[in-house]
Amino acid sequence: MEATDRARLESYFSRIADEFTPPERPSSLLITHLLPERPAFIRAVSKATKLRAVLPKPKSINTMARREVEQAVACDELMRETFADADTAVTYLETRAAGEPVVLLDVGGYFAPSLDALCARFTGHVLGVVEDTENGHKRYADRDKLPCPVVSVARSPLKDPEDFLVGQSVVFSTEALLRGRGDILHGRPALVLGFGKLGSSIARLLHVKGVRVIVYDINPVRQTQAMSHGFEVARDRDRALETAGLVLCATGGLSLRGEDFPRLKNGAYVATVTSSEDELELDGLPAGYVRDSAGENVTRYTTTGHYFYLLNGGNAVNFLHGASVGPFIFLVQAEIIAGAAMLAHGGLDATLHEVPATDRAAIAATWLHYYNR
Repeated sequence: MEATDRARLESYFSRIADEFTPPERPSSLLITHLLPERPAFIRAVSKATKLRAVLPKPKSINTMARREVEQAVACDELMRETFADADTAVTYLETRAAGEPVVLLDVGGYFAPSLDALCARFTGHVLGVVEDTENGHKRYADRDKLPCPVVSVARSPLKDPEDFLVGQSVVFSTEALLRGRGDILHGRPALVLGFGKLGSSIARLLHVKGVRVIVYDINPVRQTQAMSHGFEVARDRDRALETAGLVLCATGGLSLRGEDFPRLKNGAYVATVTSSEDELELDGLPAGYVRDSAGENVTRYTTTGHYFYLLNGGNAVNFLHGASVGPFIFLVQAEIIAGAAMLAHGGLDATLHEVPATDRAAIAATWLHYYNR
């Protein structure tokens, strides 16, 4: 990042932090992709809250960014197992923010399994959670009852530009890996699993590139949306898996179970928009498959009479090329800070919430001041 760009970014986030810093700053724990531009966002979180620790998503850590962040705040290892176990989760929170009011800034629903225990047993006070992703939104929404407020930015209008551009970056990285093996997109039907904001973006760009696109979504409303955009919608998911030369997983949940992999067409490529633990049940793959390298960031799974390729180990393929969506990501990051301020002010019931439209408009206006030049 050039010096002028860095200065503009720092000024933008300083203004956002000034706008949304509550009178009584709570403590916070932040889960995030630690990408090269992320330290500026982390400094803004530190200004708006008392940031006690950053937990970087393990598949998206930039070494230089981590070193910069570690100079100011603790960086702890992030594992789902930590927050899957109530005792471990409570112990961790006690080590970082014992006795303090705290907001949990989440990316992917990591805190969801132990949230009841954290709210009941922590010596401080869990003010609530801010969730960034659709996958995490679903983890909290699927609970029968929440023990604290959850502010979700996953379906915010400010996230639409990011989601669209992430879909484009997924196609870019997928094509780059295929070309690295001497393959191309053309000539292999592409199956897009999930026609949400990411899936629809992926489908549109593939179509523009001249690729035959088939869409599958369990939601009949999204099926009609896909048809209205001119896409072929699969009625039989298993049949679609058997004919696709490229499968792009964009459901925000479990896309492929163990028993689905043997149905893949020989030589098919599989790519995802999020981590393998969320989209793929690789542990359920039938016995007999042998895994070996088929090129840089391409893994071949082979058994008698069948083989397929997995891109980037099943993790978000776009992170291989920086996962950049330009300055639009700063809109969502600002809304995360606004969500933390909402929780700090209190008065929210223990349900899912959104950042008010007035706050979103203020964020957009600030962003335009810096980035519409």
